[in-house]
Amino acid sequence: MKITSIIAIYFLLWVLSAFLVMPFGLRTHDDEAAETVPGQVTSAPVNFDPRRIALRATILAALLCGFYYFNYVYGWITADDIDLSWIWN
Repeated sequence: MKITSIIAIYFLLWVLSAFLVMPFGLRTHDDEAAETVPGQVTSAPVNFDPRRIALRATILAALLCGFYYFNYVYGWITADDIDLSWIWN
């Protein structure tokens, strides 16, 4: 596998990971009993920290990319291992 392919797969997994880890640990204005400005939705996060989300996404994407790469090299799970016959029957 070329390094450019690994980088592209890592980037895709990073974006997926960022969306997966984003809601964890967020507190809303209702949870914190914080004041809102007029027009602000009460479900807006109080403690949004993009650095924390980026760090979590980086770690998760590195793990997923590592699993993907080692599966590619060692062939733990192949297309033949996945039985999709139940879909068409």
